[in-house]
Amino acid sequence: MAGIARHLRTNVMRFAAATAALAAVLTAHPMAAQAQIGSDRYSSIVVDAATGNVLEAANPDAIRHPASLAKLMTLYMVFEALRDRRIGLDELVPISGHAASMEPTKIGLMPGMQLTVEQGILALVTKSANDAAAALGEMLGGSEDRFAEMMTLRAKALGMTHSTFTNASGLPDPNAWTSARDMAILARHILLDFPGDYPYFSTQSFRFHRMVIYNHDGMLRSYPGADGMKTGYTEASGHNLVTSAVHSNVRLIGVVLGAASNPERDVHMAMLLNQGFDEMGVAPERRIAVATRMPALISTAHAATLDTSMRPPPRGHAAVPPTPMWAIQVGSFGKIWRAQVVDLTGPQAQSACSALARHGTSCMVLRPDQRQVASR
Repeated sequence: MAGIARHLRTNVMRFAAATAALAAVLTAHPMAAQAQIGSDRYSSIVVDAATGNVLEAANPDAIRHPASLAKLMTLYMVFEALRDRRIGLDELVPISGHAASMEPTKIGLMPGMQLTVEQGILALVTKSANDAAAALGEMLGGSEDRFAEMMTLRAKALGMTHSTFTNASGLPDPNAWTSARDMAILARHILLDFPGDYPYFSTQSFRFHRMVIYNHDGMLRSYPGADGMKTGYTEASGHNLVTSAVHSNVRLIGVVLGAASNPERDVHMAMLLNQGFDEMGVAPERRIAVATRMPALISTAHAATLDTSMRPPPRGHAAVPPTPMWAIQVGSFGKIWRAQVVDLTGPQAQSACSALARHGTSCMVLRPDQRQVASR
């Protein structure tokens, strides 16, 4: 019993320290999440998908390495070939030694194997599989090098003036470049040119042979209204993300390049999209709060009151009262402890975790619908 008591006292102290750190961050840095993130590689943009109008931007034309965002260009080329009936969804894609040799992430294709075009699409939008990307590129271009030339030419025709592609996957190459604005242009073209194919980006999982392959784009699960697009990372690029989301029939496209981590990238994207929807006069999405199912010795903790007047209401619109429905988890102690701060709005929760991350404190944003994890 003495050992259990000591363990509980230690956990209480850890919880108290985390809560104190949270309160200090929230009161001292109410605008912290609006700061630019990552490093000098960072750039971002948010556009209205219907018009292309830019709502938010930071270094949008600075050239950056695309990483796996290059697969959006590969997918555009595949969708174009499908539309023109040069290939079919059930057509078999041969796997060469070159394609099979691609570094992870991959689905383990071997020379001589085959997969369908549709399986290749699903492998790209879920697993971001480099072997499937190379195989599709070889199918469409004869060789991956030739396909990369075709990607670049098509990108220029779409207005992507800062983009050069050197392979189908986005694996590291010093000559591969893009920009936040170019990625927004590409994402908007995918939405407008191939509305029937865009739903592939919402795929949560698919079965390939005996494997179930899951989508690792956390925004699909963490941000209300998000229904695609693509993640990416290399050491040279940092953590990249393109996301499209719809609120009240208004669709926005966001691009974040060069973030320092996946959680920071996702939280910052959510904040940028929130700002964009505010600027468009769109009320925040509302969700029903559900108490966590995890038993806990301390079920909830309330931090200092947050400043809810960070941004003025859009012109011509009355301020929309925030609805406190989200939570953050600032501690996970043992198997049954879940230290959470509740009664937050989505932007407040996201801003708090972003600020805590910069202070070295572990934090997770919890969505109200079944307390899904938004960042880790």
